[in-house]
Amino acid sequence: MPFPSFAGAHTALVTPFKDGVLDEAALVALIETQIQGGITGIVPVGTTGESPTLSHEEHHRVIEIAVKAVAKRALVIAGTGSNATSEAVELTIEAEKLGADAALVVAPYYNKPTQAGLIAHYRAVARACPRPLVVYNVPGRTGVDVLPGAIEALATEPNIIAVKESTNSVERIGELVRLVGGHFTVLCGDDP
Repeated sequence: MPFPSFAGAHTALVTPFKDGVLDEAALVALIETQIQGGITGIVPVGTTGESPTLSHEEHHRVIEIAVKAVAKRALVIAGTGSNATSEAVELTIEAEKLGADAALVVAPYYNKPTQAGLIAHYRAVARACPRPLVVYNVPGRTGVDVLPGAIEALATEPNIIAVKESTNSVERIGELVRLVGGHFTVLCGDDP
C-alpha cells in the first residue's frame, strides 16, 4: 500500500473534556468542522491534544472516534509519542489497529536522549509498526533536539517518511530539505 501524501493543512486537535470525562460529541463536532473547512488531515492525541495526560483508554478512544468521524475524508495522523520507547511502540501499534493513517511521534521528552538514543527510539517504533511515521521535533517542549543528522539517518527507514520540525528556524528547514527533501517530507510547525 503506498503511503499517503501529507500535502495540505493538518489540524492538531485539542481533546475536549466535560466534567472530567472525554466529550465524545464535542470531539466529533470539532472533527466535522475541520472536514467541512477543507482540512486535509487531522492530528488527534498529539501534544496539542494533551496526550501525555490521557489514560491509555482515553488515548485509544480518541483515535477510534477520529477514524470513524473522518471516514476516509482526510488523513488521521495519530499522536503516539512517549518518553518511553515501549509505550510509544504500544501506542503506535494500537493506532494502526484502530485505523490511523500515520503516527506522529514526538521526541522522547524529559529523558534528553543522545542523538544515537533518538535514532534507536524512532527505529524501534518504526520497525514495530509498518504505518507511516512522522518524527516530531519540538525541542522547546521536549528538552531534546532531533538534529538534522539524526533525521538523515532516520530517513533511511522505509516508513519514517516525514519530520514535523518545530524549532522556529528557517535555516534548519533549509538544511533538512537539502539533506532529505528529495524523498522525505519536511513539515513545519512553528512553536516559538
